[in-house]
Amino acid sequence: MALIKSISGIRGTIGGKTGENLTPLDVVKFSAAFGSWMLEKGSGNKIVIGRDGRISGAMVQQLVVSTLTGLGIDVVDIGLSTTPTVELAVVWEKAAGGIIITASHNPKEWNALKLLNEHGEFISAADGALVLEKAANEDFNFVAVDKLGSYSVNDTYIQKHIDTIVNYPLVDVESIRLKNYKVVVDVVNSTGALAIPPLLKALGVEEVIVLNEEITGKFAHNPEPLPENLTELSAAVRKHKADIGIAVDPDVDRLCFVCEDGSMFGEEYTLVAVADYVLSKKVGNTVSNMSSTKALKEITIKHGGQYYPSAVGEVNVVNKMKEMEAVIGGEGNGGIIVPDLHYGRDALIGIGLFLSSLATHKNGIRSFRARYPDYFISKNKIELQTSIDVKEIFEKIKVKYKNQPINTEDGLKIEFDSDWVHLRTSNTEPIIRIYAESSFETTANNIALRLMHDIKEFM
Repeated sequence: MALIKSISGIRGTIGGKTGENLTPLDVVKFSAAFGSWMLEKGSGNKIVIGRDGRISGAMVQQLVVSTLTGLGIDVVDIGLSTTPTVELAVVWEKAAGGIIITASHNPKEWNALKLLNEHGEFISAADGALVLEKAANEDFNFVAVDKLGSYSVNDTYIQKHIDTIVNYPLVDVESIRLKNYKVVVDVVNSTGALAIPPLLKALGVEEVIVLNEEITGKFAHNPEPLPENLTELSAAVRKHKADIGIAVDPDVDRLCFVCEDGSMFGEEYTLVAVADYVLSKKVGNTVSNMSSTKALKEITIKHGGQYYPSAVGEVNVVNKMKEMEAVIGGEGNGGIIVPDLHYGRDALIGIGLFLSSLATHKNGIRSFRARYPDYFISKNKIELQTSIDVKEIFEKIKVKYKNQPINTEDGLKIEFDSDWVHLRTSNTEPIIRIYAESSFETTANNIALRLMHDIKEFM
């Protein structure tokens, strides 16, 4: 179906033809290219790997391990884990890099290799280009038998990650414990089952009801934590009279909440609420990608900081956060980045900070949500055929809307007074994403529909 090479890693569907899908040969080729690049870089010969609960995870893991040890690289396998845990483990192991075997929010037929540098951060676009060049040229040499790399397993890092969250200065475990929350969690048949329930227990939440707990990779619903995919969680919150519902994606780097009446807190407002709490404790700047709600900018200014937008993609957000010395940042898809913990989206620290903030609020999460603006983002997508020239389509749209403010840093972002629409190709799927924000749901939907019509017309 698809093989996508981007700043989000090497991602594709399992099965099919080599070079068109993520086949075993492709896994070996890209693993070898990354390992060879890392060795040439000279930062060491140890790589940490981990995977989510996908059906294909074990197969891909075995291919990655064999390829890396064949290059003379020592592999530390932390097994079934989360993306942020692997990122932290790279630093804790003093490794030269890491590979996370996960396709994040994509459906079960997908898998991917997310590539990390020695800081546990996604490799840069420039480094990614070098890896892709190595893969294309098959520019790698495997070692003789006496120099094969070692393989070891370490399954302690999820607990170490949890301990780190509990001990983070702004996480208020005692206040959370005193609230005696009842929480329903949807871990979508993946590794959130290993991380989120024990995290909640460590935070003092005694009543935890877990949905889709078995780690099968056969996701009970579309694993992207969007409202239309969280109907089971919403119903369970109401059924159990829970205080809050929590949903994560398969690799636990995205996070959203459900209110006590089953309504959605809104994934865009995960970052807004966490940032509001962090900024109330320390003044500083914030960053989110330009497809995220303008509410973060308003919250930041209220606290005396400056807000900066970035291109979409975690590595872009991180680069902007470093440049602007942001104290909190992330993405409107429920991705929280706390830089003095690590530069990666992390649902675990997001839960710790969100519950710490909620615990200061006298009433429930629904009234807590009322603290923040009620902007609406219409999120849409159009499937792409390989023959479509997206650049040409975007140029025609630029001409059509030439009288409006337009940002071309990442696709096209067009402003209409206080509203906006952002068009861009996805880093993770063969689609064009069309996001529009307004104070009114109808207006946001109409803006998005207008631009979708334009795209189809220019196709």
